[in-house]
Amino acid sequence: MRILLVEDEHKIARALKKALEQESYAVDVAYDGDEGYAMATTEPYDVAIIDRMLPGSHDGIAIVKAMRTEKIHTPVLILTAMGSTNDKTTGLDSGADDYLVKPFALEELLARVRALLRRPTAQQSTVLTADDLSLDTTTFEVRRANTPITLTSKEFALLEYLLRNQGRPLPKELIIAHVWDYDANILPNTVEVYIKYLRGKIDDPFKKPLIQTVRGFGYKLQAG
Repeated sequence: MRILLVEDEHKIARALKKALEQESYAVDVAYDGDEGYAMATTEPYDVAIIDRMLPGSHDGIAIVKAMRTEKIHTPVLILTAMGSTNDKTTGLDSGADDYLVKPFALEELLARVRALLRRPTAQQSTVLTADDLSLDTTTFEVRRANTPITLTSKEFALLEYLLRNQGRPLPKELIIAHVWDYDANILPNTVEVYIKYLRGKIDDPFKKPLIQTVRGFGYKLQAG
């Protein structure tokens, strides 16, 4: 999943980016409100984490309001040192989905991000499945036919994205946008290479292939 982090304190931003990447998320960072606004309103993200007080002409509240005005429904977690009830109300009324007051425990932030990722489908379990394949987004365990499968963090992120969109053909450009960082140097065949890696682990050792090539378009994961 791809996350936008808008935080002007570089030390905090680096720590959060590292922690999120260790959870297999692709993370783009903006260090001021104007850059954050541009990225939030032009790039596809699964979650945005936005500091309320930012340098530039757009603070966190302005970014969220602009996103909602432009019908961008990306879940937003506001970070702030302003923790009064009125401050929280203002943040939520702007269109934010959650509000976390500094200082906070890193584990709490990660838990809230996971909750926001689940929010569009409230009934969805933390375990994603297709046929006899399962992926646990909390424990990072992957199994097929009850056989444990070891994946790299990028393979895991790619498989999670395919599972969350199973049955839907996904162009390579969309896969890159959600699985890799904005600044990553992605070659044209990068997606093909990682699809090959995944097939070698979750398809080739088993009777029924799940990852399908949609010629001239991209890939999809299809059960049955």
